[in-house]
Amino acid sequence: MRRVVCAVSGGVDSSVAALLLKRRGYDVMGVFMKNWDSVDERGVCTSDKDCDDAYRVCQKLDIPFYQVSYVKEFWHDVFSYFLNEYEKGRTPNPDIICNKHIKFKYFIRYALDNLGADAIATGHYARTSQEDEEVFQQRHMERPEGLFRNRFEVRNTVKLLQGADLFKDQTFFLSQVSQDALRRTLFPLGGLTKDFVKKIAAEAGFQHVLTKKESMGICFIGERHFENFILEYLEPRPGSFISIEDKKVMGSHRGWFLFTLGQRARIGGQRDAWFVVDKDVSSGTVFVAPSTDHPALYRELLRTDRVHWMTEEPPAQLVRDKMMECSFRFQHQMPLVPCMLTLNQDGTVWVTLVKPVRALTLGQFAVFYKGNECLGSGKIVRLGPSLYTLQQGRKRERPAGAFKSSEPVP
Repeated sequence: MRRVVCAVSGGVDSSVAALLLKRRGYDVMGVFMKNWDSVDERGVCTSDKDCDDAYRVCQKLDIPFYQVSYVKEFWHDVFSYFLNEYEKGRTPNPDIICNKHIKFKYFIRYALDNLGADAIATGHYARTSQEDEEVFQQRHMERPEGLFRNRFEVRNTVKLLQGADLFKDQTFFLSQVSQDALRRTLFPLGGLTKDFVKKIAAEAGFQHVLTKKESMGICFIGERHFENFILEYLEPRPGSFISIEDKKVMGSHRGWFLFTLGQRARIGGQRDAWFVVDKDVSSGTVFVAPSTDHPALYRELLRTDRVHWMTEEPPAQLVRDKMMECSFRFQHQMPLVPCMLTLNQDGTVWVTLVKPVRALTLGQFAVFYKGNECLGSGKIVRLGPSLYTLQQGRKRERPAGAFKSSEPVP
């Protein structure tokens, strides 16, 4: 019988994924990953409760249950990265990095090498271009070298496709996963909607996971106040809030890393709402503007670091023409925006958007799509000028006296 190791988190999605795998006749095992050590935390951590919930699901399904700890790996590969990015003035996405390193590197190795798995499965809303049969065929192939130690040869390239429920689609979070890992992975929920998954859970008697609040935000921060949390790990770096329009000092802050572009800046003594539009790490300045849709928040050009392509190589059209039309997003669930990619020699890309996008942010991932295929992603490392900067430049370029006839005579 083909063995599938399913990552179980104690939530409804992974629980239904394990159930569907068992119904398909697979030899299913459930594994709960503990990634964050809650012993020293002052806030509420739900990892122990989640582990109990996952165990109860496995008991109900009559499948083996295991727990593994990746606390050290998570600290080294995810949390340290998280802190380093904030110190550089960027806003990281730890969920994408966690999937890349923890679930689809350490966990998949454990499943294959320690539990004798033929494949792994997760509760992500995503699909791939391969059928289940292909997953298991490749498991016993061999190749000279590679991540999974002589177990398979490179076969057809596997594409990452959006889930049927486009609102819940999670390919965004999988956009840095390796091709090797993708070949070994099943996504049982890929063709289902969230509502239907909840219905399956209800019929299966999974009430204890069905009623849980869906996890949102950054897993290791939980319900705690972000500023208080981050200041436990980074020293305060006081600086000023400065108006982008008249360069007036509006107030002070405890560190530029506490703010990301587009968020409201709660400035003491200011009754009106101000929003973060830019940061200068060298001076500690956080620039703010007096409206949520200020032109200083909109840009239409960005550059990524070297792009991780899901198929390991850039699309043939991009290689041939050095340019390619596709779609882009840098936040989960934001509408896809048409764009033009320009490939650089070092594997980075310039991304030119067909319309300006609000609050493009350094450190976030630009994720690219062609139709329903997720092509891959690259971290945003450079931003083009804002609309406000371009407007100011055009004003300075106006010839002297251009509007003299309409100006009042002094």
